[in-house]
Amino acid sequence: MSAAPFVIHERVRWSDCDPMGIIRYDAYTRFFELGESEMFRACGIGYRTFAERFGITLPRRVMHLEYPSPPRLDELLELAVYISEVRGRSLRLNVDAYGDEGSLRMEGYLILVCVYDGPDRGDAIRTMPWPADFLAALEPIRLTVDAARAARDEVTR
Repeated sequence: MSAAPFVIHERVRWSDCDPMGIIRYDAYTRFFELGESEMFRACGIGYRTFAERFGITLPRRVMHLEYPSPPRLDELLELAVYISEVRGRSLRLNVDAYGDEGSLRMEGYLILVCVYDGPDRGDAIRTMPWPADFLAALEPIRLTVDAARAARDEVTR
């Protein structure tokens, strides 16, 4: 099976919008959280198991967003979530949001850092290399931005 983005659907809710019914920029954090948590769950890694199974936690170092076109109240968004880059102690988690007629509404990414969260962690924040079994669980959703968008286009045709 070839790699493909994880896909989930979510509506733009009243609490996400300004008085004109256009999504507010800060509402995208909800979509990032939803897409990320469901993607990890689909890969067999629930948030509650990060520390106990892998001895890690994943603080965010960067959040980058671009807004090609604004979604409106009650629009159904398709969130495509994938890992486009893995480095020794960080990874790039991408989220693309598509709206009506497949138009790209938002594209963005998070940089997550691998931090030790074992029983003797103490107060110090210590980065560490990614556990091999953690990266193996993410393999089905690891692909470049271009490959993720091409895979999504193939499915929606």
